[in-house]
Amino acid sequence: MANLINKGIVKAAGMMKMDNRINYFKVDPAALETIMNAEKYVRKTSIDRKLKELIKIRISQINGCSYCLNMHTKAAKKLKVSDEKINKLKNWKEAEIFAEEERAAFALAENMTLVSENGVSDELYELAREHYSEKEYVELVMVIIQINTWNRLSIAMGNHAEV
Repeated sequence: MANLINKGIVKAAGMMKMDNRINYFKVDPAALETIMNAEKYVRKTSIDRKLKELIKIRISQINGCSYCLNMHTKAAKKLKVSDEKINKLKNWKEAEIFAEEERAAFALAENMTLVSENGVSDELYELAREHYSEKEYVELVMVIIQINTWNRLSIAMGNHAEV
């Protein structure tokens, strides 16, 4: 994905293995350019790269996106995120391995992903702000929005996890 961001959308589409429903990069490059610009922003945020990957894994678990789950698990392992953290992520509330700032980020990620069920309460906002500045809070929100966008696009287009 990192290589795709630095290339033109149409060129990137030619490089992708697209055995899904539609090669959306080729069909509507303008739509994908918008998403890729948001991806560029997310990659440059000050949020820890390991935490970003854990957030992406957790949201992909919730949304049932096997393609993104596979991709971000591999990326997390490349960053040397422990197997223990990856394996305990689904039950992060009970796992003592996660720091308080990670827990706040996961709570925000889950509530935003399931926003119609959970919303984002003032208490959750305050919890996140205990660990993250205003700028970092905005960055976290954008990371969460972006992976939810990719999950929904991937699922709608029939992407499957690479074997």
